[in-house]
Order: sequence, then C-alpha cells, then structure tokens
Amino acid sequence: MKEKKKKKVVLTVKANRKGKHVIGFLNFLRIVALPVYYLLRPFRFYGNRKVKDGACVYVINHYSMFDPAFPLATTWEGIHFVVKKELMNKFLIGAVVRGAKSIPVNRDGSDVRAILECFKCLKNNEKIAIYPEGTRNKTDEELLPFKHGAATIAIRAKVPIVPIVIYKKPRLFRCAHILIGEPFEFSEYYDRKLSEEELSQADERLRQMMLDMKAAHTEYLQSKKKKKA
Repeated sequence: MKEKKKKKVVLTVKANRKGKHVIGFLNFLRIVALPVYYLLRPFRFYGNRKVKDGACVYVINHYSMFDPAFPLATTWEGIHFVVKKELMNKFLIGAVVRGAKSIPVNRDGSDVRAILECFKCLKNNEKIAIYPEGTRNKTDEELLPFKHGAATIAIRAKVPIVPIVIYKKPRLFRCAHILIGEPFEFSEYYDRKLSEEELSQADERLRQMMLDMKAAHTEYLQSKKKKKA
C-alpha cells in the first residue's frame, strides 16, 4: 500500500501585517515609555505636530539614543527607523530596535539590502525615519555633514519628506524645542536619471532647509524676548 505524500505547509505573512506588528510595539512605547521620557526630558513641538497618514521619510538630526521619541509622538502609524547595524546586537537597545522592525544599515551607506528594505516599507505605505548625519552630533556644529541617501530614497520612492529638527541637545528636566517642518517633495527630480552630483545637491538642499528652520526659530525666540522686555 503506497504511503500518501504529506503536503508541505508553507506559512506566509502578508506584507500589510508587518505594519500592524510594528504599530503594536510602537504604541507600547508611546503609551508607556514616552510619558516617562517626557517627565525626565520635557519637550515642546513647534509646527504641525500631526503628520498625515501614509508613506513618508522622516529626516531628523541626531543628538541622543532617545531621539526616536519625537517622530513617534507625531503619528499613531508604524515607523521603521534606519539604524546602524551594530545596535541590533546590543543587549537592551537591540531588543527595542528589533521589536520596532528597524532597518539595520552599514555606517558607510553602502548597504543595498537596507535601501531595498526602505523602498519596500514605503511601497507598503509605511513610514521610515533616517538620521542623515549618520551619527550623534557631539560637536558645537548646528548640523553635521549629511550622509548620502535620505533625499535619494524619497526621490526614488516619490514620497514626501518630513523634516524634524531638534533645536538644541535635550537636557534633563529642561524643555527641548522640536521643530516640525511642512512635508515637501523633490518632485522636480521624479522620473529623471540623476547624477551623483544632483543627488548630493538634493541632500545639501535638505540640510540647508533644516539649518534655516533652526535660524528661524532663533529669530522667533529673540523677538519673543524683546516683547517681554
């Protein structure tokens, strides 16, 4: 008597379920961890805090490992953070970035797999967050030079960029000012074959825009002081 061949069962997870898992974990951070962080390092938003649903690229300057708190507070949707690969193996922080389905990348920016993962998330109508400086800013400079990639990904995916500028390095028990720029697109670059020089120019335009946001906020604070005087 011939034995019946066992059917091979393949378990699959639909792409749109990935976002649900991310949202569940991130909502835990929003509800539990974010209020605790706010008590220790209070912050105030300037600009349109509520970011529209759908795909976008958050671009954030980088001061500390707690900077993800700010984009998390602008939406209830999932966000995939692009992080340096070394963080994935850290004891505590590694568990957090893995749970958030972060995208690991080589620090030299040559990680094709990470770039493809970014495109996949954006195609699934999800958000990603990039720190274009590539590392934490421990200098007195307003912004470090930008690494190549943030503008390129937004251009290729044809999605808006949401700039978030941390005005000054957050301090314990001192209110940090978080500037949220209006979403914008490099639509003039869409459907074009761009040179490395043009892509670098787009990155530099993005950096200058964030510097201008800082400068405008400085003027606002100075004018506010004059009115009080």
